[in-house]
Amino acid sequence: MKTSLFIAAPAAALGALALAAGPAAAQDGSYQASLAPANNSGTSGQVMIDTRGQEATITMNVSGAAEIWQNAPFPHGQHIHIGGQGICPGPEADADGDGVVSSPEGDPLAGTIPASLTLEGDTSPASAVAIDRFPAGGAYSYNRTITLDAATIQAIQAGTATVEVHGVDPNLLPPAAQQKASPEAPSLPLAATLSAACGTLTASQVSGPMPGAPDTGIEGPQRTGDGTAALADAAGIGAAAAVAGAVALRRRAARGD
Repeated sequence: MKTSLFIAAPAAALGALALAAGPAAAQDGSYQASLAPANNSGTSGQVMIDTRGQEATITMNVSGAAEIWQNAPFPHGQHIHIGGQGICPGPEADADGDGVVSSPEGDPLAGTIPASLTLEGDTSPASAVAIDRFPAGGAYSYNRTITLDAATIQAIQAGTATVEVHGVDPNLLPPAAQQKASPEAPSLPLAATLSAACGTLTASQVSGPMPGAPDTGIEGPQRTGDGTAALADAAGIGAAAAVAGAVALRRRAARGD
């Protein structure tokens, strides 16, 4: 019976560590990307994605985008891409030599679309070219909470997910590309679905006092967006207590208590 007590205490410590590293903790985090211009668009921006389980709150700020299309604000499709190398394609991905990189040409690097960042309604790949439900104009902000599938969450956590904003002013394209139709939606010109800005999502590190806490002048522990450090601290305390308990039991057994 005494031997079983020696085993039970370290087992409790391992249990505490397992709980701290469980799936629920791994699912939560904050990720960000700087969107760099693509296809000579002049478009740039920032994106932040906060995940809680499979819910994701996406915040974006975009500027320098194409402004007018058919006498109306230019619509800008925007998507998360996964399944590639997590790299935004450059001019070297232009396989047909027309001077631009279309989405099919860039897919092996940036990945394909699991989520369309629409303003409302469906967010699946089926809405990839739903131009009436995307932000429009030369500059805009976007904020929406949507549900992502497990594969998209995993790609974001692994650093292999990209975010792209689409739609380039046709006047900025080489002549060979200006006359082409979009490979994704032949009723649209190629310019409407070309990548205008792209960035790879990486984990966002946050340090300092916990948000909302009163200013006591005492710096709080550093933390990441998913709270991993706090859970690790708690697990460490629990493990230390369990080990201390095991040592005490062993000493009592040696004395014959």
